[in-house]
Formats: sequence, structure tokens, C-alpha cells
Amino acid sequence: MESSSLEIDLPDTNEEGKLYVVDSLNNLNKLHLCSDGSQHRLSMYEENTGDLMTWSSISCQHLFFVTLIIILIVSLALVSFVIFLTIHTGNKMDEVTSRLAFERKNTEDLQNINSMILKHLNQSGIMEKEENLFTENST
Repeated sequence: MESSSLEIDLPDTNEEGKLYVVDSLNNLNKLHLCSDGSQHRLSMYEENTGDLMTWSSISCQHLFFVTLIIILIVSLALVSFVIFLTIHTGNKMDEVTSRLAFERKNTEDLQNINSMILKHLNQSGIMEKEENLFTENST
């Protein structure tokens, strides 16, 4: 009976197809020859692989949550760093602004002193004498 199931005419299939068909027929024959004890072992193997699948899914979930926690910690650290840089930059900007205001005040004070000196020199006539000296030396 087995030899009759293996003797099949395969005119239209290529070599790989023939091998696939022969392999499938061998698998069917093995299933028909399995005893009840073999079926029991097969079902035990399927149960064990089911346990492994459950364990694998649990470990996969565990790995996912650990990765999620690590990503959250890293993102929290980055946000904290950005907040620190923002505060630090704000403090530096305040410092630069106060320096600029101080320098502006000093510049205005120097301009006022310069104008006062020029007024005093014009009133005393010293500037006129110096202008005459410059014009006499140039001619």
C-alpha cells in the first residue's frame, strides 16, 4: 500500500516541485504510521513550545517595559538639561544687558564731560588762540 502511494506520475512539475511533492507524501505517510504514544509525545512537545512562547512573550514585554523606562529616563535628563541651559542663558543675557546699560551710561557721561570741557575752553578763549596758531603754522 505504501509503494502505491509513492508511485505518482508527475509529468508537468519541475524538479523542485517533484521534491516538494515527494516530501509531502513522506510526511503524510509518517502521520499515518504514528502510534498513539507518538501522538502523545507530539502533544507534549506542542505544550512545551507553548510554554516557551508564553515565556518568550513575557520576556519580550519585560524587555519592552525596561526599554520604555530607559527611554523615559533619558528624555527626562535631556529635558532637565534644556531647562538648565535656558536658565543659564537667561542669566547670561541679564548680565550682558546690565553691562551694556552700564557702558551706555559711561559713554553718555564721557560725552557730557567732553561737551563741558569744550564749552569751558570756548569761554576762556583758549580754543581761539589754538585755532590761530594752527592757521598761522599752516600758512
